[in-house]
Amino acid sequence: MTSDAIATVATSADVLRHPGAGEHLLTAVEKERAARFRHESGRVDFIAAHVLVRLCAAALLGVPADRAVLAQHCPDCGKGDHGKPYLPDHPGIEVSLSHTRGVVAAAAAHRPVGVDVELTGRGGTLLDVAPRVLTAEELRRVREHPDPARAFLRLWVRKEALIKIGRTTLDGLAGVDLSGLPLDLPGGRPQLSPFEGLQLLDWVDEAHGAAVAAVSEVPPRVVELGAL
Repeated sequence: MTSDAIATVATSADVLRHPGAGEHLLTAVEKERAARFRHESGRVDFIAAHVLVRLCAAALLGVPADRAVLAQHCPDCGKGDHGKPYLPDHPGIEVSLSHTRGVVAAAAAHRPVGVDVELTGRGGTLLDVAPRVLTAEELRRVREHPDPARAFLRLWVRKEALIKIGRTTLDGLAGVDLSGLPLDLPGGRPQLSPFEGLQLLDWVDEAHGAAVAAVSEVPPRVVELGAL
């Protein structure tokens, strides 16, 4: 693939059925983390997200998925069992991953990249935190929208993607103003919006009931799982 930034979303089950997938791709650290999950569904989502991000990186690199070894690093505590994912053998490639109940997303790019996914059905639940993570103008637009839960979810995944790329933090979300970006997607198609030197692509994957956002310095391109 020649795109500088690619992103994809799929169900966890579909990822693990991919011919290039398998727990054999995981490192010992990832396997140990997966074993900590109390519920099988959480374990499966974790594995699927960590496999999918390898598939994205491998597609960008033009190598088999087992050549895209994944590691993580937490800048706060210095540990390597959580934190920002990266490819130690391919420092020129940036990656990001996200997972929710039964659905995972991943992105890879030659530039910094962030991705987030949430189930569209969670919008109503997440709406409770809106006053703490939105600016005053964002909150006004959400409250005036015909579907406030859906409008908030669009802002939420965008802001979470910005956290992944390092533009903000969870505590700083209310200081990031996305009120100038559209809240609706014409025809349901992926929409690309510029934001402070970044290119933010977001879309609703109706087949999987998920809202997704990917952000990079170059326009991300959505790819299907089958193309990886």
